Amino acid sequence: MPEIDAALVRTLVARQFARWADLPVRAVAEGGWDNRTFHLGDAMSVRLPSAERYVAQVEKEHRWLPALASQLPLPIPAPLALGKPDAGYPWAWSIYAWIEGDRASCHAISDLPAFAEELADFLIALRRIDASDGPLAGAHNFHRGGSLAVYDGETRQALNDLADELDVSLLTKIWERALGSSWREKPVWVHGDIAEGNLLVRDGRLSAVIDFGSSGVGDPSSDLVIAWTLFDEPARNAFRARVGLDLQTWERAQGWCLWKALITIAEHRNGDREKADIHRRWIARIVADPLGGI
Repeated sequence: MPEIDAALVRTLVARQFARWADLPVRAVAEGGWDNRTFHLGDAMSVRLPSAERYVAQVEKEHRWLPALASQLPLPIPAPLALGKPDAGYPWAWSIYAWIEGDRASCHAISDLPAFAEELADFLIALRRIDASDGPLAGAHNFHRGGSLAVYDGETRQALNDLADELDVSLLTKIWERALGSSWREKPVWVHGDIAEGNLLVRDGRLSAVIDFGSSGVGDPSSDLVIAWTLFDEPARNAFRARVGLDLQTWERAQGWCLWKALITIAEHRNGDREKADIHRRWIARIVADPLGGI
């Protein structure tokens, strides 16, 4: 497969969408992991899956984003064109309307508790959309909205690997508590990756939600992880009060956050120590947040 760079994108666009062939192409400042993203002119973006396991996201977004957009209170990506394999690139790819905004961060957000409530309102609206025909959680979205038990083995392996630095007994209790319940209601829409890089900010406020590649229908607990990855205690409390989900859903949300933090620390603690430290802070917030107690 060729390198996914601006030259490849120019070739793909010129071959398949001649009306846009003269527009400049440049990589975005902060790209994602699942896809490589490029500006196409000033008003569009091009996204190409970086590996085969992300390819199913392309068709899913083209199928569902237009249906979801009219029912949500904030802008989400609008697919404009669906590209085909070409020029040595083996998978489908997409062109979207560009959405202006800065990546969410404590520096960009003017009022974190108010931001948390705005995000809660978006998630409430998402959950209210009819999910009866939506894509059930599975491999296409890395089981977001599905059962945490899928990740039980690698979570326990990470706990074992990190026994020299973490309170494994306590974290095991939190993990097993998360495994002890399941979503008993009808499946609801799940974004699947509510993280700083997928939340855009303008004038200090939440302005858009992007990257629905991990979306699906099922249990909404995985959409609550940001409570410990970005929010401080006042914002977390505002988020929890506004979202309105039950205690067990929040316990499963802690499980999603704990799984991600543990496997990331285990992978990077002897290499990318800054990344490992970020995820250690996630765990510290989980431990400090009592929920229903252990």
